[in-house]
Amino acid sequence: MNEDHLVHERVFRAPRELVWRCLTEPAELAAFWGPEGMQTPVDGIVVELRPGGRFETLMVGAHGSHRMVATFTEVVPPERLSWVEPASGLSTTNTLEDLGDGHTAVTITQRNVPEGMRRPQARAGFLTSLDKLERHLAALVQEELS
Repeated sequence: MNEDHLVHERVFRAPRELVWRCLTEPAELAAFWGPEGMQTPVDGIVVELRPGGRFETLMVGAHGSHRMVATFTEVVPPERLSWVEPASGLSTTNTLEDLGDGHTAVTITQRNVPEGMRRPQARAGFLTSLDKLERHLAALVQEELS
C-alpha cells in the first residue's frame, strides 16, 4: 500500500446484518461514530443510502467539532459501503464478511488519506471509534438475547 492508504480490520461478535445497520442508520451511528471523547448527535447525521447520496456526520467534543461531508459511491447491502469526501479526496470502503456463527469481519480501506489523518494520534483515535462500535454491537447482541 502507498503511504496515503490505510487498512483497518476488526472481527465483531455480531451478525453482518446488525453491523450493516450500525454503519447505515443515524441512531446507531450516533452511538459510536468518532473517537473517544467525541460525540456525534443523531441530528448531526445525514444518511442518504444510495450511490450519489449524502453522508454527513458532526462530531463534537471539548476541543471543538468536526463535520465530515461525503458522497456514497457504492452501497451493496450488507457487504460493501463506500464513500468519498470531496473536500479532501479521502475515499473509504467498508467490506463486511459474514464469518458464520454470528461473527463479522470488517475491513476498512481508506485511500488518499490526508497527512493529518495518517499521524499516529489520529490513527489511534480512529481505532477508539472501532472500540466504541464493538461495545455498541455487544450491547445490541445482548439485548437481542434477552
